Amino acid sequence: MSAVDATIPTEPPVTATSTRRYDVDAIRTIAIGLLIIYHCAISFTFIAGFIGFPQNDVTMDALWIPLAALNVWRIPILFLISGMGVYFAMRRRGNKAIVKDRTLRILVPLLFGWIVLWPLFHFGLLAVGWEASYNVNFGHLWFLLNIYVYALLLVPLFGYLKANPDHAILRGMKRLLQIPGGIFLLALPLALEAWLVNPEAFSAYAFSGHGWALGFVCFLIGYLCVSAGETFWTSVERHRRVALGLAFASYLVRLLVFEIERTPKPMEAFESMLWMLAVAGFGARYLNVPSAALSYFSKAVYPIYIVHMPIQFIAAYVIFGWSLPAMVKLLLLIAVTLVGSWALYEYVLRRINVLRPLFGMKYIKTSET
Repeated sequence: MSAVDATIPTEPPVTATSTRRYDVDAIRTIAIGLLIIYHCAISFTFIAGFIGFPQNDVTMDALWIPLAALNVWRIPILFLISGMGVYFAMRRRGNKAIVKDRTLRILVPLLFGWIVLWPLFHFGLLAVGWEASYNVNFGHLWFLLNIYVYALLLVPLFGYLKANPDHAILRGMKRLLQIPGGIFLLALPLALEAWLVNPEAFSAYAFSGHGWALGFVCFLIGYLCVSAGETFWTSVERHRRVALGLAFASYLVRLLVFEIERTPKPMEAFESMLWMLAVAGFGARYLNVPSAALSYFSKAVYPIYIVHMPIQFIAAYVIFGWSLPAMVKLLLLIAVTLVGSWALYEYVLRRINVLRPLFGMKYIKTSET
C-alpha cells in the first residue's frame, strides 16, 4: 500500500482518530495482482525481447490491445495508493516513526532484492539453461526506491499539513472536489509533467526521469486526496461512471486514431488519471468492507510480488518448451506464477521470522496462524 506503499506494505488497523479504508487495501491488492498477470502476458507479445522477458515462440500480439489499456495506469496507481498509505499512517505516527517504518518495510526488502534475490534469480536461470546477461539493477522492485525517496522528501511537508489542517492547500483541494467535475482537474498535473518531460513512451516508468516525476506527482496527489476526507470519497464515488466512460473513450481514441504508439503524451496522462479515478470510485462504492480474504491477501501481496518474477521466468522456461497452444501456455504460466508465489509465501516466508523483514513483513515472536 490503511494503504500501502506500492508495493506496498499494509498499515495496521487505525485508531478512532481516523477511518480505515478497506477499499484502498483492496485496490492495492488487485493492482499488484493485475501487474503480475501483466508480466506473464508480456512474454506472449512482441515487446518481450526488448525488455528482457522470456518470449514464447508463438506470440499473441492481439494481447497488446487490452494490455495497452492497463499500461497507462498500472504503475501510477501504485504511487497514488502509496501516497494515500502515508496519510493513514501519519494519523497515528510522527515524522520520524514514518521514516523508520518505510526504511524497514521498503528499503530493507529493496536492498535485499538487489544484493541477494536478483543475483540468485540470474544464476537460477542459468542453472535451468536460459542464457541471460546479468545487469546490476533493482529489477521488478525498482519502484520501491521511488516510493522510499518520495516518502523522505514529502514527509516533512505532510507533517506540516497534518499540524495545519486548515492550510490553504487542503482547503483548496476540498473546494476543487466539491465542484461538479472538479475531480477531473487532478489529471492536469500529470498532463503537465508529460508535456514538460515529453518521454519517449508514457509507460516508460522504470529507471527514467519521467517515471520519477510522474510517480512524485501521483504520490502527492494521493496524499492530498485522502486529506480531504469524505469530500474526496464522495466525489470519486459520484463521478465513477463518468470517469470509466471517459477513460474507455480515451483508450479507444488512442487505439483507433493514434494506433497507441502515436498518442500525445498529455492525452495518455489524462487517460491514466481517468482510469485511476474510475478504479477508486468503484472501489469506494463496492470494496470498502472488511473480509477475511482481504485481510489475508493485503498482507500477502507484497511478498508475493517480490518473489513472483523468478518463479515466473523459471516456469516460462519450462512451459515454453511444451507443444501447447499459446493461450494454454499463458493460462498455465499465470496459474503457476500465482500459485507458486502464494505457496512460497504461505509455507516459507511468513513462517520463518528471520525472513519476514526481508520481504516487507514485521518480525514477530511466533508464526502467523
